[in-house]
Order: sequence, then C-alpha cells, then structure tokens
Amino acid sequence: MFAVTILGNNSAIPAYDRHPTAQVVTLFDQHILIDCGEGTQMQLAKYKMRKSKINHIFISHLHGDHYFGLIGLLTSMGLVGRTNDLHVYAPAALEKIIQLQLSVADTVLPYTLIFHAIQHEGLIANTNKFTVECFATKHRVECWGFVIREKKDPRKIDKEKIKQFDIPAAYYNALKKGADYETKEGNIIKNDLVTIENTLARSYAYSADTIYDESLIEKVQNVSLLYHEATYLKGLEELALKRYHSTTIQAATIALKARVDKLIVGHFSSKYEQLDDFLTETQTVFVNCELAMEGVTYLIK
Repeated sequence: MFAVTILGNNSAIPAYDRHPTAQVVTLFDQHILIDCGEGTQMQLAKYKMRKSKINHIFISHLHGDHYFGLIGLLTSMGLVGRTNDLHVYAPAALEKIIQLQLSVADTVLPYTLIFHAIQHEGLIANTNKFTVECFATKHRVECWGFVIREKKDPRKIDKEKIKQFDIPAAYYNALKKGADYETKEGNIIKNDLVTIENTLARSYAYSADTIYDESLIEKVQNVSLLYHEATYLKGLEELALKRYHSTTIQAATIALKARVDKLIVGHFSSKYEQLDDFLTETQTVFVNCELAMEGVTYLIK
C-alpha cells in the first residue's frame, strides 16, 4: 500500500479539535513521518499508527507547528526500548536544538539518531523501496517540500511464459529490470517474451508552507498525489501573501498547471471553524481534490 494519513491539518494555533501539521506516508511496511507538530505522538496512538515502523522523519521547516512535537516523539521512542536507527532530515539548525533538549534532560537515546541536514535541492534519501527528493519553497524561513517516489522495476514477470521457457527464479530480478535470458545452450530468450510492462511508479509530493510560486510546478509535475497548503480562502489573498501562505485557488492552480492526478489541501487557518468552503473553492479550479482531514488515509494510485 502507498498512502498518506493526516494526523494534523491546522496551521499555527490548534483550534476546533484540529492539530498542527503532521502526516504519515505508508509505503509497503514502512511509515514515513512528515512534520511533527504538537500532539503528533498522541495522534499516532489515536489512529493506531505504530511508532516502531517509523524509520524516516522529514521536517520541512523550523516553525513550531511543524516540529514542536519531535522531541517528545524521539524521547518516547527511547522509553519504549527502540533500538533501530532513526533518520531525521531537516534544516541544519534542528540538530543543535535536538541535542540541547536531550542534554539538559540528561537523556541518552538507546537507538542511533542519524541527522541529515538539508542544504540543497535534490535526492536526500534512497532506500530499496523508495526515494525522497527535496525542493525549496518560498516561506518566511528556510522551508523544504518533499517528493516520495516508490521504486518499481520497469517489467513484470509473465508467470505462464516463465514456466513455458523454464527460467529459474534466480534470474527473475534481472528480467524485471529488462535483461534477456541466455539458456545453457546459448539461446537468447528476449525479455519481452517472458515479461510485461509494469505500471508506472507512484509518487507523493508534500509542498510545505509557501506563497503562490509557479516554480513549484516543475518540482511536482505529474505526481500521483499532491498536498498543497491552503491556509486561507480566496478572499484573503493579500493576507496570504503577507504571511507567506497560499489560498484555495492558488493551491488548485499549482495542481492544475503541474498536471497532478489528485490534490489534497490542508494547513487551515484557525480563523475558520467550518472547512466546506475550502473544498468548494478549490474544486472550481481543480476538480479531483479533497480536504486533508485528520484520521483519513488517502490512497496513492
């Protein structure tokens, strides 16, 4: 499964039982945490997301509503006996903050915390199941968005054809990558005789906090699912610009121009108790859109 679960969908001030930004991307057996506002570990427990499956945490920027829950989560992981390595990717200044918090509490984590300072755009994580690229967004402070892409071989095994040609399982991985098979007698069995084209790899882009910025279009082009902040309704475009945020219409315009498959919008201002107008406005520009609602899991297709 490739999906994103929203833990927090509000902006700076928690309100109306909405929490600061946090979400979990599930990719096969992995949980990837993106941002960690206050209350994140409580939300993880509420929605039965296992902390032990989180091996990678990405922090977009150092405004409190995006990382104030991190030290509590890191400490709790230690208290329950975590031993697996944990990778944290964030602006460089966060490393000193974490170390200071641990130091003044005389806390020694029982696991290895590997900090990756984000310093420029590009590939920042590369595992056997997924890659993560980062890109800069335009906010009041250094801020990063992320694109998570699943790794997928270009070809799939045709089970009936494989049996027909009696090809050993040891060669399957090479076949999935497009290689031909040579028999013991020296005969070449072409790859397209025993494999079929695989479906396209899926992708998820998290755009983080940002003003309306068309340079983002190429960064999130054609992704399967885009999360874009929509802090304000369209009538507050000037306020959005002043505070380095976006509106519903602006988020939808980026999604439309980037030709993404689906859009979810979140990071709602505490000015709004009801959110229905956010969806109505966004869908006037980009129809395949949903609101990022807490506790909801959005499948990435």
